Amino acid sequence: MTLRRAFLWFWVGGLILFAIVIALGMPLVLTEVPGGILDHQAAGTAAEVDRIQAAWRSAGLWNQAAIAMAGDLVFIGVYGVGCVLGGRYFRREASGWLRHCGSAALIAGIAFLATDYAETISQFIQLMSFEGDDGLAGLAATVRPIKVASWIVATLAILAALLGEWRQRRSA
Repeated sequence: MTLRRAFLWFWVGGLILFAIVIALGMPLVLTEVPGGILDHQAAGTAAEVDRIQAAWRSAGLWNQAAIAMAGDLVFIGVYGVGCVLGGRYFRREASGWLRHCGSAALIAGIAFLATDYAETISQFIQLMSFEGDDGLAGLAATVRPIKVASWIVATLAILAALLGEWRQRRSA
């Protein structure tokens, strides 16, 4: 399998998994905890994590939260690897600004993998232990903005590179 093909399989597969993970997390938003998993990610304290998890449990959604977080762990790996592979592909095969897009996707993809895994594993540990932990909640809340920024940069860099590549092929 070529690098381009592997990149596209992982990256597009990651986008599909992202949609699935969003759908899996939707029931959690419908409880009295606005934002569901997003609030859990941003909680920052054990007390807030406990409050959110208690609301999920009382609504009968603890298993749904576990499934959504497990799905998120799979999404992170697939999409993050897709961004890294896409970055490597455009750095190796392209020139000019497309190569710079590849560099941005590569760096942002690595940052996304590290920060989103730190965040989600911290959440998952707390969920599985039925108890918030100030250290883990603080870690998840701290890395969250970096995760979001790196996801945006990686996604935009890949989209810009794909668009640029398409335009180059079309004009050739």
